[in-house]
Amino acid sequence: MKSATWRGGLAAAALLGAAGAAADTPLVSPETSPSGLAACAALADDRERLACYDRLAGRLAPPGPAGPAVAPVAASSPGLPAPGAAADGEPRSAATGAGLWSRYWELERADKRGTFRFQTYRPNFLLPVHHTSRVNQNPSSPTRDSPGNLPDYKHLGAKLQLSIRTKLFEGLLLPEGDLWFGYTQQSLWQVWNPRESAPFRSTDYEPELIYVAPVPGPLRRLPVGWQWRMAQLGLSHQSNGQAEPLSRSWNRVYLGAGFERGEVSVLARVLRRLPESSDDDDNPDLTRYRGRADLVLAWVPGRATASLLYRSNLREIDRGALQLDWTYPVDPSNPRGLRWYVQLFHGYGETLLDYNVRQTSLGVGLTLFEF
Repeated sequence: MKSATWRGGLAAAALLGAAGAAADTPLVSPETSPSGLAACAALADDRERLACYDRLAGRLAPPGPAGPAVAPVAASSPGLPAPGAAADGEPRSAATGAGLWSRYWELERADKRGTFRFQTYRPNFLLPVHHTSRVNQNPSSPTRDSPGNLPDYKHLGAKLQLSIRTKLFEGLLLPEGDLWFGYTQQSLWQVWNPRESAPFRSTDYEPELIYVAPVPGPLRRLPVGWQWRMAQLGLSHQSNGQAEPLSRSWNRVYLGAGFERGEVSVLARVLRRLPESSDDDDNPDLTRYRGRADLVLAWVPGRATASLLYRSNLREIDRGALQLDWTYPVDPSNPRGLRWYVQLFHGYGETLLDYNVRQTSLGVGLTLFEF
């Protein structure tokens, strides 16, 4: 079995400090002078302006709620905010005033929750009904032949995804920049195939390091009400953990940018695969099918959520993939609870093993948990 490992050295985190004036001090400090108030008044962003006034008044921000963070919508996206809703059914951005990206990646100081708190990354779901138009009975690549003795897989199965993340360092390199670790595991399960003992047909494992930094205020504002809210730099490894000739893996770095406008958010990324020796490369043509860039558009009108993922290799329009995800609460009065989950996929690379196979699949099920 091919063992794929990767390690990265991390710099030490910078510590954030805060100072407050004594409540009974009769003197006017430089911070509370008219010039300090004028500096706050000049801030265009409502949340930043309020936070500035609170600092001048010596008022500390209250601790954040203990409830779950906003969960991502797209199963294949690298952490897109937006499916979570406030208790009254409104999107969190409307209910709390916080931007979707800031609530999810803790961009603003008021949204920080500290390090080593495990949270949902991509959606955690179980789709007990997952039907594909094509079963890849002879998986192969330019360097790996098909084994030719696979079980008799059925078109109908189940799809399972588990995904978590935690912040490793807060205030790293930039004042509000944070380093995160994410892990996602996705499986196709032949649960409706008792004749073959209901095996797991494919499981992909993906650990990631993601550095996330907010965009400074003067650079945020874009035409027609859009805002550029954050930038990402990521390092990702993905493999299926199988022995040759079924082994598939790749390492990549990516740059991403997050935008938002009201209840709509967008994540755009460009990817660069890290080179491997020809002897070790299980899938040398993987980026031709899986793509070199992706774009995720998410819409959170209220209780329902929807997202559209588009992957492209930037050269051939007949490669890449499209994926549509939709959720709705089982109990409409509790939008943070159990949710119906529907996923439609078309294109290449729903799994690493099927990276060079075009298929259309439809899955229906439930989200598992969100925290």
